[in-house]
Amino acid sequence: MIDAKVPVLDEKIVSWILDVKEGKCKGDAIILGTVRLMKEVVNDGKWKNAQELMSSVREVGRAVERRLSCTVTEGSSSANVIRRVLRIVREEYLALGKKEAVEESLHKMLTPRIDGTKDEDDYGTLIPNLGAAILDHLNELEIELETSSENIAAQASEHIHNNEVIMTLGNSKILADFFKGAAKERKFEVLVAKTEPSCAGLELAQVLHKAKIQTNVVPDSNIFSIMSRVNKVIIGTDTVMANGGLRSICGSHLMALAAAHYSVPVLVLAPLHQLSPQFLCSPNQPSFNTFLSPHGVLDYTDSDLLAKVDVYNPKYDYVPPDLVTLFVSNTGGHTPSYIYRHLTELYHPKDHQL
Repeated sequence: MIDAKVPVLDEKIVSWILDVKEGKCKGDAIILGTVRLMKEVVNDGKWKNAQELMSSVREVGRAVERRLSCTVTEGSSSANVIRRVLRIVREEYLALGKKEAVEESLHKMLTPRIDGTKDEDDYGTLIPNLGAAILDHLNELEIELETSSENIAAQASEHIHNNEVIMTLGNSKILADFFKGAAKERKFEVLVAKTEPSCAGLELAQVLHKAKIQTNVVPDSNIFSIMSRVNKVIIGTDTVMANGGLRSICGSHLMALAAAHYSVPVLVLAPLHQLSPQFLCSPNQPSFNTFLSPHGVLDYTDSDLLAKVDVYNPKYDYVPPDLVTLFVSNTGGHTPSYIYRHLTELYHPKDHQL
């Protein structure tokens, strides 16, 4: 059951989490659903000041994060959105507080926005119209999340040029939209790794073929041998870690290593809600990866062999930041070394742990 501290939202939270786990709610719908849950928290009217509102947001955030722990990506992205909501509450409180108390020093107002090291206010002062200001900001956040894929796709022609050979893997809407956006102005070829055992690459290849983009599917085992004739590698990701590393579909590390060997640039399409303030402590930690059914690797009918081996089918790879050339987000292109700046702009240090 959901925590008793947020009883009004129990039914909505449970219903939404079940939809996510059952696959009824996917991709951007999960992120937008998280924002709408946060709007419900603001609208319930049971908080009196920013401190109480942030406590309610955290309680809902913890409930969502715990129950989505088995779906690593969805839990991480939802948690990132909740961290942004907490930052919005802090910023609106301080902005309105400045209007209420003009004598407050400019230093105190700006310090939490820059480095977060001095946050002396307890957020306990009653601020009129705080809820309305936060809701306005949340509406802006919702629009940003809705248009993030479009904004990334709009930059496609800046990164893909005529007659280039692009290699990718996996399947995602953001990848398909990016290539379709580039195809409006450029002619190029896309090599899609099959991405065994899920064969997600085949699904992307079919989408690109229908869009009349020259597409070829290549076996995963041929990635290294073909990389020498590739101009760019463009992939999506599930999470961007705080150091600029990736938690991406299995096979991404292999492709990035092959690209580094041949000095091929690696571009990663990553909207800002995928940026996490968490670091990879160990690739073996359970919270980082998800293991899928081994049936995709070794058929269950091979019972004699199954009795002699352990079969692992991880869903994600970790790609170190030194293998990434450029991140393409909804706000433009950024190098991995710039991730720290986004962290300070999007999340308050006290909200890294919900």
